[in-house]
Amino acid sequence: MAPIEVGSSIPDGTLAYFDEQDQLQSVSIHSLAAGKKVILFAVPGAFTPTCSMKHVPGFIEKADELKSKGVDEILCISVNDPFVMKAWAKTYPDNKHVKFLADGSASYTKALGLELDLSDKGLGTRSRRFALLVEDLKVKVANIEAGGDFTVSSAEDILKAL
Repeated sequence: MAPIEVGSSIPDGTLAYFDEQDQLQSVSIHSLAAGKKVILFAVPGAFTPTCSMKHVPGFIEKADELKSKGVDEILCISVNDPFVMKAWAKTYPDNKHVKFLADGSASYTKALGLELDLSDKGLGTRSRRFALLVEDLKVKVANIEAGGDFTVSSAEDILKAL
């Protein structure tokens, strides 16, 4: 499947997370994004160095600025199970706005056409690193990284597009 691109509508899909009461929940992407301006950003894996030290912290640090520019939701997606995503989210105690969503079997990542085969590294199918700016389900900006790069999908890159 070709990667999602500017002008496309994002597919619907169900992702998992733990709510504030520590209850496992499922949520449809369309329910979070319909009629809103949202950022969907994805990382190859929770707890991995670039993801944990650069990509996610950038969105947490810039969340208020992104919100001030009309962003309603900031969604972090990773091909990990919801228990891993919950544990990872807890390592960011200052986070108030980034939602950590699990795509355990990579089904949503595949629907976006953004899967990355890291089997040679023992990681199986993961997500390419990317950041999408989506308005009412339509992709306005698609910053998709090549391989393991981190050059175009930062919070700063999205801010420049707003």
